[in-house]
Amino acid sequence: MKKVLFVCTGNTCRSPMAEALLKHKSDKIEVQSAGLFAFEGMPASKQTLEALKEKGIQFTHQSKQANEDLFEWADVILTMTAQHKESIKTQFPAYQEKVFTLKQFVGEEKNGIDIQDPFGGSLETYRRLMAEMEPLIDKLVAKLENEGDTDGATGD
Repeated sequence: MKKVLFVCTGNTCRSPMAEALLKHKSDKIEVQSAGLFAFEGMPASKQTLEALKEKGIQFTHQSKQANEDLFEWADVILTMTAQHKESIKTQFPAYQEKVFTLKQFVGEEKNGIDIQDPFGGSLETYRRLMAEMEPLIDKLVAKLENEGDTDGATGD
């Protein structure tokens, strides 16, 4: 079973939304999220939870700080921006081979590789984030599930 870690800044908006979407769309991929500058134990933003709820996704979340244990756990580390990616590669060079922006990993780089931070925005801003992120997560699921289990797991 593949293990995906989503990383953003505070782990209350983008990465939790990506985590919730991936959990909703696949039970064949393990997923966690974290933030480079997260305050431990914060809930996902109200707007993130509302946008997810509008898609029929109930999600409980507590933010956590990105760290070496999470990087070690993950098969792939997907960041929301190029800056997040470069920060991880600089601070944790042992994991640079498995760090990509989400858009790079799924081959959606034509309109830039960053997913903008909606922090402090309206619910409509978060709906736009959801509209941008959902097709990326669909492509991620297709890519990872088509790779199949390489660790011998049966998927039961």
